[in-house]
Amino acid sequence: MSSYNLLIAAVPHNKAELVSDAAVGAGSWGGTVLMGRMISASPVLSVLGLGGATQDIVLILNEESGMKKIIDAVKDACKKERRNFGIMFTLNADTFLKKGIISGGDGSMKDSEARQDLICVIVNKGYADDAMAAARKAGAGGGTVLNARGTAREDDVKFFGMHIVPEKEMLMIVTEHEKKAAVIEAIRTLPCLEQTGSGITFSAGVENFTVLGKN
Repeated sequence: MSSYNLLIAAVPHNKAELVSDAAVGAGSWGGTVLMGRMISASPVLSVLGLGGATQDIVLILNEESGMKKIIDAVKDACKKERRNFGIMFTLNADTFLKKGIISGGDGSMKDSEARQDLICVIVNKGYADDAMAAARKAGAGGGTVLNARGTAREDDVKFFGMHIVPEKEMLMIVTEHEKKAAVIEAIRTLPCLEQTGSGITFSAGVENFTVLGKN
């Protein structure tokens, strides 16, 4: 059965079409664009208010067999942009639902093969910066914050023990595999996460990590 990859690209605001158009031209089915806020890897820039640039987060799901062509097309499209224009990586998606049909594959990557990991932290609004500060002390670089909302009904089901209510933030950090455990532990011990249901953290091995822009 087919295996699928999820491509995630983080680029400056209003540059999502550069990625999506290149991907479609290379055979992708299309994608989804989210708006995020970058937290700079430099504490000095963050203090000066220069580390919160708005970003477009592009999500593209495609069969694994066609992903290399898409990645190469996006890299080529970004070559004329400035250095460190953005980042791009892929995750394995071994189950895919479309039009009520579930497909699965055996392309999952073993944890030991991952060179980088994506760490996702979902917290109440206002605490993503605290999580990023803790992660940076543990060796992570920068991250991207996505604003999220929920239904805010009393009878809502819980997601991993956390009520889906409005005003959430999701912090996405890509870091070296050997730093993952330390970063997650640093986030786990944050005071803002001491209360049950105040947040969740999960990670996944990253493939095809690329820094976009001029070489």
